[in-house]
Amino acid sequence: MNFNNFFLRSFRLLLFPFALIYGAVIIMRNIFYDKGWLKSGGFNIPIIGVGNLSVGGTGKSPMVENLAGLLKDRYKVATLSRGYKRRTKGYILAGDKSTALEIGDEPMQFHLNHPEIAVAVGEERIEAIPQLLFDRPDTEVIILDDAFQHRSIIAGLNIILTDYNNLYSRDFFLPTGDLRDQKKSAERADIIVVTKCKPELNESEAKNIREELGIQAHQHLFFTTIRYGSPYHLVTRKNISLNRQMEVLLVCGIANPEPLKKYLHEETLTYEACYYNDHHIFSIDDLEEIKSRFEHMNASEKVIITTEKDAVRLIKFGDDLKDIPFYVLPISVSFLFSETKTFNDLISNFIEGFNNAKEKA
Repeated sequence: MNFNNFFLRSFRLLLFPFALIYGAVIIMRNIFYDKGWLKSGGFNIPIIGVGNLSVGGTGKSPMVENLAGLLKDRYKVATLSRGYKRRTKGYILAGDKSTALEIGDEPMQFHLNHPEIAVAVGEERIEAIPQLLFDRPDTEVIILDDAFQHRSIIAGLNIILTDYNNLYSRDFFLPTGDLRDQKKSAERADIIVVTKCKPELNESEAKNIREELGIQAHQHLFFTTIRYGSPYHLVTRKNISLNRQMEVLLVCGIANPEPLKKYLHEETLTYEACYYNDHHIFSIDDLEEIKSRFEHMNASEKVIITTEKDAVRLIKFGDDLKDIPFYVLPISVSFLFSETKTFNDLISNFIEGFNNAKEKA
């Protein structure tokens, strides 16, 4: 453990009393909802909630995109997010002129990758959903991004994610740990997905995790790993392939870059990195720093690689980047143990069951 990590862990331990206070507030809030003292509202449309119990990158965006890709050819799909770190407030429906500053990183990513679906943002989901349905009355399914803690809305199907390297069962409340909800809340989930697993995860390890998480009879547990696609140019969209003779400058402002770093280490000769805070708003000075770092790399074959999440905040520099080998590395969800169909069937059966029940009502 390096000094910075040791210092951070020690500092977070000193904040343990605040974590106890935070945890008590969260527990009381959940009790109020469980008792009905705080009200939750439902809508007459299938709603799928995707969330987690912790802060940090558990892979919500790839899961939302996976669901959107699964459903968009059969249903009129909409996503609703908070729009974290955007510079606007209130409800906004993404349009042709939307930017990441207006609607947030992840919603902009959804909008660019799936222009045929409705992408909306709004801090107050209970108020945003009626507006979304007014704007897009043909909507047949809503995917709520990062809404598990927002109990004012009743989602018909709740999916929560937990990072293989930081299971919620081993975590504690903020600020000592990363939990923003109590572990017991996981019992409200219908599907629990352990994300960012090593591809070689075996059945025995999976069984141990199932037992550790205390999976209930009504719940379904899945394990996923990250699958990286072919990098495409930020401006021209032309694809390339990474190789072991290539040197990479990684431009990265995400919560957990470790899987990406591991992948580049395995697939390329070497890499340097420009790290930024999660949801970092890139400035012209940042761009000049990136260009300077890249120019000083001596490799004969070199490229800049960034994430799709970062790309939506870099595309504003498009004219300055079109002649630079600046590539975006896409990622997707890959289910382990050949359970893709099982997961897809659960999603489809939920929607069909909801619609059938609505017709009979």
